[in-house]
Amino acid sequence: MICLIVGAVAGFLGGLLGIGGGIIIVPALILLFDRSGVLAGAMAGPASITLIAVGTSLATIIFTSAAGARVQMRAGMVDWSIVRRFTALLVFGSYVAGFVAALLPDVTLRVLIGAFLGVVATVMLTNWRPAPHRVLPGKYGCASIAGGAGLVSGVAGIGGGNVIVPTLVYFNIPIHRATATATTLGFPIAVAGTLGYIHRGFADTRLADGLLGYLYLPALLAIVSTTILFAPLGVRVAHRLAPAPLRRAFGVLLVIVSARMCWAALAP
Repeated sequence: MICLIVGAVAGFLGGLLGIGGGIIIVPALILLFDRSGVLAGAMAGPASITLIAVGTSLATIIFTSAAGARVQMRAGMVDWSIVRRFTALLVFGSYVAGFVAALLPDVTLRVLIGAFLGVVATVMLTNWRPAPHRVLPGKYGCASIAGGAGLVSGVAGIGGGNVIVPTLVYFNIPIHRATATATTLGFPIAVAGTLGYIHRGFADTRLADGLLGYLYLPALLAIVSTTILFAPLGVRVAHRLAPAPLRRAFGVLLVIVSARMCWAALAP
């Protein structure tokens, strides 16, 4: 029941803000797994609850972003030139993220996720405006941005919107177009990241315990069942909102999630 509710909230907010829903799903699953003990004894190796929460989140974003991107494409809001320039390196960075995350201590991984969300929240809540002459960099600049965005998105399990939206806004892409493009790019990021977490976690977990690599299948199925219903609704609502409230909502949500993640990781 909790995962059904998490899926509904994440789907709606993911479609509304172009963030894939991962910033809701990752901390929610960490909290759920910590409190319920459902994964106790299920891990054969050094796998952590955080890795499984992140991997499961990326898998759910496959469906969220696909549903949201479909609506964005019909509305003609996606910037396909950006999609073509970013996709290849985003996929590579997201795939290797599972291997990188597995090298980090669990507390470190949680703090990094929380700190990253806090930085993005600060950017989105300030009155900063990009210089009007600033445009996207050339081929190699975009490749560097895409590779880093894919890696960070895969490590955090957030689908890319938290990196791609502020990055595109920084380069003077309108917020609604940036959100639509981030939603579309969330699909290849989520697919590649999911495959990476399955590959890396296959030897550390057991399918008999509901785990396929670092994916927890019961939670995945429950979240997806409501996510795909609410993501398109969030997209439709986003098209009726002014950019400023959308930006503030994005930032406030990230502040809350960031504080919760860091507190949970560092508290005794």
